[in-house]
Amino acid sequence: MTNTKERAEDTCSLVYRCRLPLSTHTVSHLADLLRRHLKAIRSRWRLLPPGKIAVIVPAVLRHDQRLADMADGNHVSESTVRRWRDELIGLLAAQAPRLDRVLKKVARQGGEVVLIDGTLIRTQRRTGKADRRNYSGKHRSHGLHFLALTDQNGRLLWISAARPGRTHDNTAARHDHILVHLRAAGLGALADLGFRGLDNDILDPVIVTGFHASRTHKLTPGQKEANRVLAVGRAPVEHGFAHLKNWRILTKLRTDPARATRLLRALLVLTNLEINR
Repeated sequence: MTNTKERAEDTCSLVYRCRLPLSTHTVSHLADLLRRHLKAIRSRWRLLPPGKIAVIVPAVLRHDQRLADMADGNHVSESTVRRWRDELIGLLAAQAPRLDRVLKKVARQGGEVVLIDGTLIRTQRRTGKADRRNYSGKHRSHGLHFLALTDQNGRLLWISAARPGRTHDNTAARHDHILVHLRAAGLGALADLGFRGLDNDILDPVIVTGFHASRTHKLTPGQKEANRVLAVGRAPVEHGFAHLKNWRILTKLRTDPARATRLLRALLVLTNLEINR
């Protein structure tokens, strides 16, 4: 038997409609962004108009549609859809805010604290020793580690670069100089117990974490109440992650880990467009 990609004579491509749960504001923003880019690079045309491309690419990101399926349904090649996807991801990632600027903006608007947390974006398991560092013992799966900052309402402000899944929250925060940027902006941060030991300033701490219980040290009623209040204050950061992970392409990343940073930052911009429209 031989493998062939030719269809039988009595078969044809079937195309179905699917609802894209995005606002027209977001699609219009993408179309305008692409039009400005085409004008800047003096590109005269694409196989499809920018408005159509601005629908195809979010469909790939939101529903994790296969590129071949989207290409066949729009009468273009798979490589063309891949090129459009990478092009728009690059344009959106360039709009992602920098850490120092976003913290200064929060301070100017009268904010006092931000919320910080880390998350794991699961990836496909790859062969070879190089993938061992992507294994997270905490989550018992392979993935990439990201840090994110949100405001007190859970609005995503900033997301870090991708790091191996085994990276600890404190290690990632030290690499990004989170403590230095917070002190420069005059802000504090609420964090979970994973960030214990990051800020050792007892008199004027910037990062506030809860109290840790051990076999020899039980928490007092006052410490338990403080942990409960902190957990309530930190709850919106989980809402921010939930909005980000609504993009189903993050269910299990199949892209190159080297491109994951640009993808997450592009999705950060898209998420804020949807939430803050």
